[in-house]
Amino acid sequence: MELFSVEFFGALMSIVLLDLVLAGDNAVVIAMASHRLPDEMRKKAIWIGTVGAVVVRTIMTLLAVYILTIPYLQALGGLLLIPIGIKLLKPAGHEEHVEAADSFGGAVRTIIVADAAMGIDNVLAVAGAASGSFLLVMIGLVISIPIVVGSSQLIGKLLDRWPILIYLGSGILGWTAGSMLCHDQRLGVVLADLLGSHASYIMSAVLAAFVCGVGYLKRR
Repeated sequence: MELFSVEFFGALMSIVLLDLVLAGDNAVVIAMASHRLPDEMRKKAIWIGTVGAVVVRTIMTLLAVYILTIPYLQALGGLLLIPIGIKLLKPAGHEEHVEAADSFGGAVRTIIVADAAMGIDNVLAVAGAASGSFLLVMIGLVISIPIVVGSSQLIGKLLDRWPILIYLGSGILGWTAGSMLCHDQRLGVVLADLLGSHASYIMSAVLAAFVCGVGYLKRR
């Protein structure tokens, strides 16, 4: 991918949007893990826990970018994004439960561990959208993390008010899945032979429509 090309900025926008759309659970984790602490201690636990979570998430994402360059693993990662995109559109029937901590260290530890466990979908989506570019991952994180940390509640309200944003996020996941399938070192060659030079656009469009369509039916 050429630096600062249209494709580069398109992938960057996808990463930022995916980070924002998939950030809801992270806000829940932070709130539930620290709500038993006194106000001043809770603020410190939130900031330290968030910084730790960001460091762990960054390492996980960069590792995923490398792993997805291995033949067939990128295709597998693309397939895993499909149910994630559909799940994003599923009506909220339950809340994630995170045990509240009674101590400062416990709250920080809970935030970091729970965020890492619940952030696999985010890591996979961002790594796929980055198309192997570590620079894209880092720029996307620098842009989106301050927004997520500073306005997570606002993001949730916007998603509730304009559900179309959730469909947009799910569509990007489906599009990214198709792109990952077609850019896999082995499977991509097969798909190019079957679908021609526009295989990536065809697969991406089909999977984006599929994810949004199935998600819409489940949402109803």
